[in-house]
Amino acid sequence: MATMNGTNGKAQPFSEQTLWMLAIRDRRDKSAFGKLFDHFAPRLKGFVIRSGAPAGQAEDIVQDVMMSVWRKAHMFDPERAQVSSWIYQIARNRQIDILRKEGRPMPEALKAEGNDTEPDAGQVLALEQETDVLREALNRLNPDQRDMIEKAYLGELSHSDIADATGLPLGTIKSRIRLGLERLRHELKDLR
Repeated sequence: MATMNGTNGKAQPFSEQTLWMLAIRDRRDKSAFGKLFDHFAPRLKGFVIRSGAPAGQAEDIVQDVMMSVWRKAHMFDPERAQVSSWIYQIARNRQIDILRKEGRPMPEALKAEGNDTEPDAGQVLALEQETDVLREALNRLNPDQRDMIEKAYLGELSHSDIADATGLPLGTIKSRIRLGLERLRHELKDLR
């Protein structure tokens, strides 16, 4: 964690993500935006899908949200909200706007969150810590296994799509994914 002086003159710890957001806000730093995007896009997509959006719509919402983050960067205040809370609130609001426009009923997950103005900071922090542990575990996998798992779960490709893209036999792809997932389960058993 880095620190910056807050309005009260005391040094305050800021996460790497907050520092990226401040670089975007203060200097329109495109490199920092790329890092912020790479960090939050997959998390936001999962969040939006868990809230009831189909995968294709979730991708559109994530793109929309991240463009809003760039456009509204001047509004970010690290003393009022964590960057993750701020971004998740933008995503939630965007999803609610889409549901209203389509005239669809709001999923219970979004209704329940509507009572709070921000997601629970403890839950966001726990999710980020779990994500870091998962990333480290993925990085310890055999590169072939990691590549197959990333294509299947993060890239949302079917096994057939992966076979078409890589030229590998379907059995090899399934085997690498199965072995990689077994190793991940072993590495992450303490996370439960």
